[in-house]
Amino acid sequence: MRNDDGSAALEFITVGLIMLVPLVYLVVTLGIIQRQSLGVEAAARHTARAISQAPDAATALQRSDTILANIVDEYGLDPDTVEVSLSCEPRDADCPSAGTIVSITIRAHVALPLVPPVLGLDTSTAIPVEASAVQKISRLWGQE
Repeated sequence: MRNDDGSAALEFITVGLIMLVPLVYLVVTLGIIQRQSLGVEAAARHTARAISQAPDAATALQRSDTILANIVDEYGLDPDTVEVSLSCEPRDADCPSAGTIVSITIRAHVALPLVPPVLGLDTSTAIPVEASAVQKISRLWGQE
């Protein structure tokens, strides 16, 4: 008969590490992705709202830039990967203008933790996140 004294602790530590490390990495990664998703959603929603409530186009664009910069900073988004798309319905109207429907789409890329920037691995493994928001601009917008 073989003596198995002390082998259970060794097996527990080995199997525990093999299973625990990927689980912790998964939890951390999902937390980062969720944070970035909430960030782009907040950026889209607040930017669309700021544009629709501004008194004129110049103020709307100024407020939207300020809000976007604050949200990028607050949620830790990478400013180099944030893309903003602004469109209005009807398409032939100036954007933004009175009576239009403003649609804002914000896109960003989430870099995975502990992925080195070797051979572009950090950019090829980045996860895209996107959010859109729509606001109706008053038909009296821009009039005082």
